[in-house]
Amino acid sequence: SAAAVAAGLCDLALGTDTGGSIRNPASHCGVAGLKPTYGLVPRHGLIDLGMSLDQVGPLAPDVQGLRLLLEVIAGENPGEGMMLDVKRVSYPGIEEGVRGMRVGVCPQFSSLTDPRINEVVERKVELLGELGARVEEVSIPHLEHALSAYYLIVSVEFFSATRRYDGRKYGKRIEEVCGEEVLRRIAIGSYISRREYRGKYYERALQLRALIRRELSSALERVEVLVGPTVPKLPHRLGEKLSPLEMYAYDYLTVPANLAGICAGVVKAGEVGGIPVGIQVQGPPLGEEKVLRVMRALEAEAWK
Repeated sequence: SAAAVAAGLCDLALGTDTGGSIRNPASHCGVAGLKPTYGLVPRHGLIDLGMSLDQVGPLAPDVQGLRLLLEVIAGENPGEGMMLDVKRVSYPGIEEGVRGMRVGVCPQFSSLTDPRINEVVERKVELLGELGARVEEVSIPHLEHALSAYYLIVSVEFFSATRRYDGRKYGKRIEEVCGEEVLRRIAIGSYISRREYRGKYYERALQLRALIRRELSSALERVEVLVGPTVPKLPHRLGEKLSPLEMYAYDYLTVPANLAGICAGVVKAGEVGGIPVGIQVQGPPLGEEKVLRVMRALEAEAWK
């Protein structure tokens, strides 16, 4: 979807974001993307990867496009139990600028990130200060454990979701349809779901998720949004082989928002060697207007 928007094949697109699958491609392709608050956009028709993590969201060439599409797709869907009690949304204030806004930066987000990416993002953080935002440092102590918790949880939820398609109760069983990574995640989820391991792995991951959610909530009480890099490194080359752990590490900076159910958007911050780099803006639940407002301010300055 992000590549299609970047190539001009479509004006707007939908994506799904379980651990960063809207935001990471948006960063790599130089477009705008948004993972809404969990429960703001209906999930009807979506094949689950992680039921408690998946969220449908917009991709667009610019922030105004994100706003327009989000205003269309967000809101109640009768009969869907995971929806928030929100009938319609409207974000008229995204052009108001950032003067007076409290913007947080978290050192943990940049500690494992390519210095070239950090340099691009830091320039945009400085720009927010020049535009009148009050930038301050915040801490999320257990952020480094978010990726481990995420992959334990998503593997169990994916295993649970795919059992309905196993062909044991109805339909035709086709064993060769799944790729290596899909089978790997199903196997991990099956192992963790065994009764003797639930308390050792899955339940501890849920406890860690709750802790990270509290820490993010506390940080977003001190500041209105958090800004930082989207991806820890530049995209790999076409045909380049990565280990599973290297692939999973791409999500290091994006999975916390999914674990916490908060909103997070990405807009282009600059380039490294001709490759687009996005800055991530995270906000509290239902804080989409604040997130879009910061993204739009950065975008407007880039267009001058």
